[in-house]
Amino acid sequence: MGPQVVEVSEDRDLPERVDVVVIGGGIIGVSTALYLAAKGLSVAVCEKGAIAGEQSSRNWGWCRATHRDLRELELSIESLKLWRELDRTLGIDTGFRQCGILYAADDPKSLADHESWLARAVSLVGREGIDSRITSRDETAALMPGVAHAFPGGIYTASDGRAEPQRAAPAIAHALRAKGVKVLTPCAVRGIETSAGAVSGVVTEHGMIRCSSVVVAGGAWTRLFAGSVGVDVPQLSVRSSVMRTEPVDGGPEVSACNQTVGYRKRLDGGYTIANAFRSVAEITPDSFRLFRHYLPALKSQFRSMDFAFGERFFEALRQPRTWRLDQPTVFETVRTLDPAPTQTFNDVAINAFRALFPALGDVKVAQAWAGYIDVTPDAVPVISATQQVPGMFIATGFSGHGFGIGPGAGKLMADIVANDKPLVDPQAFRLSRFSDGTKIELDGGF
Repeated sequence: MGPQVVEVSEDRDLPERVDVVVIGGGIIGVSTALYLAAKGLSVAVCEKGAIAGEQSSRNWGWCRATHRDLRELELSIESLKLWRELDRTLGIDTGFRQCGILYAADDPKSLADHESWLARAVSLVGREGIDSRITSRDETAALMPGVAHAFPGGIYTASDGRAEPQRAAPAIAHALRAKGVKVLTPCAVRGIETSAGAVSGVVTEHGMIRCSSVVVAGGAWTRLFAGSVGVDVPQLSVRSSVMRTEPVDGGPEVSACNQTVGYRKRLDGGYTIANAFRSVAEITPDSFRLFRHYLPALKSQFRSMDFAFGERFFEALRQPRTWRLDQPTVFETVRTLDPAPTQTFNDVAINAFRALFPALGDVKVAQAWAGYIDVTPDAVPVISATQQVPGMFIATGFSGHGFGIGPGAGKLMADIVANDKPLVDPQAFRLSRFSDGTKIELDGGF
């Protein structure tokens, strides 16, 4: 069972018409709606299940610029600026705290990798753009009070932070409703209506909403939905496992990870803990359809992935790729993806945490869960208009970075929809990069 999410009450009362319909009530969807509404546009958010019911409530809660892929570094920096002002400007509590994030180096090679990333990041944004710094052995230990292992150093960014995934997107959704934005749930969108080839509305399980633009921010569901209207989004999903502990006294305040375990202090006094770089790739028919796109990532990340072949393959094989809009769809029959966590991954993580901090050796696991992370071939998100369907936009494929980058991605998506000056250059996030001959490259950000 997934983590307990702050509840957003149901609303099925559809508006007749809005300027923009946002499909998906995760952090990307509600952030996009927030910044569209700030531009004076009328917006409706349609969520098939619960607000933040899937990966937006199941992630680590990190909000960082450290070790981002350089193509999304500037967007990450801008997103952190927005995180810092969200609670104050909206009168909400996302749980955001500027706590700092540390990547501890397990060996000299890891430390050299951190140094290389920092040099490239500074060359891109300047020293004034990012406050990351390499830490010594003693500084690293000081940032991990009580640590029993001597790390040779690390990379630390004091301006990075953390927020609470189970409350952040719901808090924004409540703020949207207070501003008059329709947040519809449960309300699955079955498909898009077009007139003269351009978006003219969406068909939901409760009826039609007329609109001139649609933003698809459906996380792991985006490829299936977009494909039903002829838009090919190369995207697969990986299953990531996470746990939380009971509250404990003391312990490090700075969020950190090494090659084995990642952790952050929670507002409830416990820790969110996960196996740092291990996840499960479940084989589906799309794994074969998209194999050539993902071959570079497969070669690079093979040792950090476990592959599984099972029921999910046959479920996807049976799933129609197009459907009638006057009949129930999979978006209604499967309201929430709630996979089982990988116990072996979690066992490694909690044992590593206890070994790092002997004083917290008795910490108890309160809950474990898993979620599906939407991943693109180059591990960089799509934040883009579509060429095939004028008025249709895609915001997906955040590859495990979506929560922290959410406000910035939402603002950038709103800028693109409104044809305003973009928050950052959106060139790296265009959907067409996967079909125009652009070479797929992995940057090395985590």
